[in-house]
Amino acid sequence: MNYYIDAWKNYVNFQGRARRKAYWMFVLFNIIVAIILSIIDNVIGTGGLLGGIYSLAVLLPGIALGVRRLHDIGKSGWWLLIALVPLIGAIVLLIFAVMDSQPGENQYGPNPKGA
Repeated sequence: MNYYIDAWKNYVNFQGRARRKAYWMFVLFNIIVAIILSIIDNVIGTGGLLGGIYSLAVLLPGIALGVRRLHDIGKSGWWLLIALVPLIGAIVLLIFAVMDSQPGENQYGPNPKGA
């Protein structure tokens, strides 16, 4: 839960680095919330309105965290735009997201693992 709250606190911070664990915990929490909101939408019959509002709300924090995650592996945040390429872009970003941190300090800052 702390990783999710930290992502919201840094929702406009596109500088620095984010650990792999922080990224995936944010993704996991978003999936759980999306499932819960989907169930609520179906029960009250809003046609996905709550899920859509949540998706818009979490868009900027997700982009910022994705950029910081790319910085952690030594890539520019502009690599996030590869998601616009159907299928291949998602696969490339998935590979980048599971890669381990670049050891030591890089051009984006010190290693968040503290190693």
